[in-house]
Amino acid sequence: MRSVQHRDTGWETRASIVLDGHGLTVEDVVRVALRPNAPVELAETAAARMVRSRQLKLELLDTGQPVYGVTTGFGASADRQISVGKAAELQRNMMRFLRNGTGPLATPEICRATLLIRANCLARGNSGVRPLIVERLLDLLRHDVLPMVPERGSVGASGDLVPLGHLAAPLIGEGETLYRGSVRPASEVLAELGLGPVELEAKDSLALVNGTSFSAAFAALAVVRAAELAEFAETATALACEALEGNRGHFAAFLHESKPHPGQVASARRITELLSGSRLALEHGQVVGLSTALGERGYQRLNRSVQDRYSVRCAPHVIGVLRDTVDWARHWIETEINSSNDNPLFDTDTGTVHSGGNFYGGHLALAMDALKVAVANVADLLDRQLALLVDDKFNNGLTAGLVAPVGADDWAAGLHHGFKGMQLACSAVTAEALKTSTPAGVFSRSTGAHNQDKVSMSPIAARDACTVVDLTREVTAIHLLAACQAVDLRGTEMMGPRTRRVHELVRTLAPFTAVDRPMDGDIRALLGAMRDGSLLRAGAVEGTPFT
Repeated sequence: MRSVQHRDTGWETRASIVLDGHGLTVEDVVRVALRPNAPVELAETAAARMVRSRQLKLELLDTGQPVYGVTTGFGASADRQISVGKAAELQRNMMRFLRNGTGPLATPEICRATLLIRANCLARGNSGVRPLIVERLLDLLRHDVLPMVPERGSVGASGDLVPLGHLAAPLIGEGETLYRGSVRPASEVLAELGLGPVELEAKDSLALVNGTSFSAAFAALAVVRAAELAEFAETATALACEALEGNRGHFAAFLHESKPHPGQVASARRITELLSGSRLALEHGQVVGLSTALGERGYQRLNRSVQDRYSVRCAPHVIGVLRDTVDWARHWIETEINSSNDNPLFDTDTGTVHSGGNFYGGHLALAMDALKVAVANVADLLDRQLALLVDDKFNNGLTAGLVAPVGADDWAAGLHHGFKGMQLACSAVTAEALKTSTPAGVFSRSTGAHNQDKVSMSPIAARDACTVVDLTREVTAIHLLAACQAVDLRGTEMMGPRTRRVHELVRTLAPFTAVDRPMDGDIRALLGAMRDGSLLRAGAVEGTPFT
C-alpha cells in the first residue's frame, strides 16, 4: 500500500495499512504516528502464521523441555526452569517489574509509531503469540488510546524492555493512558470501549517487550524529518548565496557529476534550480565579467571574488552527505520494523525453537548515530553562513548585524544591533546540536547481572537523533529570517522567482526588522511553517522531490 506524504500534518490516504510483518514502510509509520485513529488491519496470512507459531509453542511446552522466557526465568535467570502451570503468571510479573521508566513521557506520535511497529513485528509470525495480541495493540491505535511511556530506561539490547513494558501494560488493564485529552487508568478506558484485559499465556509479555520497536519509532520519525531538513538547508543556502552576492556556478552540474555521490548531485541540482533567474547570485561567467580585463597590468582587485567561502561553495557536499545517510538509514530502519526482533523465535517449518539476539538494536544505533552527525553538520553549515551574513567584514557590503541602514546624522545611528542576538542564539543552538551528536552506540555498558554484557544503546541514539533534528530546525529558522532580512537590504526584485516565493512566505510570518525588537515569535512562526509543509511548498522545485 502506498501513501501520499503531507509533511507533519498527516498522510492523505483512505486505504488501511495492512500488517503482514514484511511490507511496512517508514512513510506508513509516520502516517500513523501523525494521524490519530489511522485505519490499520492485520493481514489474514499473518494471522494464520501466528496461529501456527503459537501451536508449535504449545506443543513444545507439552514436551517438558525448558524454553527460554517461557518456562525459564529471564536474562541471567535462564538456568531456572518453572512448570508450565506457572508460565502465565511469569508473564504477568514481567509486565509489572519492567514498569520503572523515568524522564519525560514519549509523545503521542512516538507511542502510535511504537504500537504500529510492535504489532507488525509480531505479525511476522515467529514469536509464538496469538493474533489477539496484535489485534489488541491495533485496538489501541484505532481508538487512539495511548499508553503513558517514559522515554528513559532502555539500553537497546534484550530490546526496549522498560518502555515497551509501559506500552504493553494496558493490554492487561494496567497502567495509565491518554484518551481524548485526559490521562485515565487503562482499565477504565478499556471497559468504556468494551475491551476486556487480555489473559496472558506463556511468552506473551516477552514477545511484547523484547524488541526494538521503541527505538525504531524514534528512528522512523527522525529519518523523515532529516530528509525534510536537507531541503530546508538547500533553500536556506540559496537565499544566503543571493544575500552574499555569491557565485551560483559553484553548483554547476559538471562539478558534482565529477564526484557523483547521489546526494551531493541532487543537492547541487536543487540549489541551482532555486537560484535560477537570480540577479544577485550570478553564474561564474557573469561574476568574472564584473571586472575589467587585466590586460597589460600586473595586478588588480576583482570587483567580486570568483569563489565563495566553503560554507556556501561546499553546501552540496555537506547536505549531500545528509541526503545519502537518510537513504541508507531508511533502508536499515525498514528492515528492522519488518523483522522478528524478540527472543526466542519459533520455526514452524522445522518444529524447533531458537534462542538468539535479534533484540539487539545495533543497526538502529549506528544509523541514528550517523544521522545525527550528518544533521549536526548541516546545523554547523547554516550557522557558518549566518555568521557571514551578519558580519560586515564578510557580507559584501551589507550592514553590520543586518540593521536597517540610516544616515550617520540620524538619531537611530548606532542604536540598533539587528540580528546580533539572533546570531548568538543560533550559535548556542548549533553548539547543543553538535554536542548531542556524540555517538551513543559506543557507550555499551554491562547490565542485567552481566547477561546483557554488550548492548546497543539504540533508544538513546534514536532519541538524540530526534533532538538534533529539532535543534537544527531552530538553526534553520533563524538563518532563514536573517537571509530574508539580508535580501530585503539587497533588493528583493533581484531575487530568483523560487527564492522570492520563500521570501514572500517568510514575510507573511515575520516582518522586516527595522528596529531592534524581540524575534522569538518570528522563530516560532517559521518553525510552524516547517512543520505544516508550507515552507517546502514555497520553495518546491519541479522534478526534485525528496520525500
